[in-house]
Amino acid sequence: MLAQVQLLFMVVFLEMGLILMFLFRTPLRKLIIMTLDRVKRGSGPLIVKSVAATVLVIMIYTVYSIKELQSRPADSVNPTDQILLAHQILEAALMGFSLFLGLMIDRLHHYIRELRLLRKTMEAVKKQDRTLDNIKNGEASTLRDEISSLRKKMKQLESETEAKEKEVQSRRADSDSLKGQSEKLLLEYDRILEENQNLRGQLQSVDQTVSHSDNKKNT
Repeated sequence: MLAQVQLLFMVVFLEMGLILMFLFRTPLRKLIIMTLDRVKRGSGPLIVKSVAATVLVIMIYTVYSIKELQSRPADSVNPTDQILLAHQILEAALMGFSLFLGLMIDRLHHYIRELRLLRKTMEAVKKQDRTLDNIKNGEASTLRDEISSLRKKMKQLESETEAKEKEVQSRRADSDSLKGQSEKLLLEYDRILEENQNLRGQLQSVDQTVSHSDNKKNT
């Protein structure tokens, strides 16, 4: 009976030590988590549940024995029964506490594993966000380059348009000057033509006068 109590104390202290190791991030905690991961694979959970069920049955039987001893009359209880009762109470308390600590270890292991998975998921999401940011930055830089090139082309087209407008204006001015010169030439031509006609008329009149004078001399 004493060996059973010592074994239960060892189990309780071992479970308390495991819980304390879970609370601090150390290489030993990582080793314990890996060991528990392997234990929970295959037939490990079945064995653990079988051991826990056995301990629970023994605890229930011990509690029943405690109730039976406590239900006896006080006169019929001897010192040996009192020692047995105290021993059974201690055993039941240790078994219940060990089961409670085992449940805590299982839950802590589950939560730590979930936390690790969440951290890995968060890291993956952060990496995706970084890659998306890099892609967006790259696209933004390419868009900036395209916008700058388009602006340069627009400036070039504006300068070409201004040059064409200046050329058109100069050609318009040349055409206006040519029109003015052509109008002046037409006016000069009309004047010369009119003078030519006047000279022809004067020549005709002179010829007529000379011929009339010659006819008078002949007569």
